[in-house]
Amino acid sequence: MLMRTDPFREIDRLTQQVFGTAARPAAMPMDAWREGDAFVVELDLPGIEPGSIDIDVERNVLTVRADRPAREGVEELIAAERPRGVFSRQLILGDTLDTEAVQARYADGVLRVTIPIAERAKPRKVAVEHGEESNRAISA
Repeated sequence: MLMRTDPFREIDRLTQQVFGTAARPAAMPMDAWREGDAFVVELDLPGIEPGSIDIDVERNVLTVRADRPAREGVEELIAAERPRGVFSRQLILGDTLDTEAVQARYADGVLRVTIPIAERAKPRKVAVEHGEESNRAISA
């Protein structure tokens, strides 16, 4: 038999939505890695409308927001285990990333954000001058 109201279960459900659990964290789960000359972040956002995803970059902070609205018009909700509302995640980016060229793509419930490594941070060769003068300084 299915109980309609259990106040302790509701308190537990609300606590899990606010603080999350090991199995279902409150924040968007993500993976991040370096791929060639770019930094890649993938965030799980299943069931989110692409139009509700908002990505902002301010200084070196990348903020991702998404919205899964509450169900409307449902007379009798039997189970509600998927979190609803506004989800937000902030990432502090290093100075070595080019925040002017951030790209994002949403497919199959996964948001993929690609941030290229800045040209000034890429490895480069330094030419060494040589000649008759032996006290010459090496500069980059």
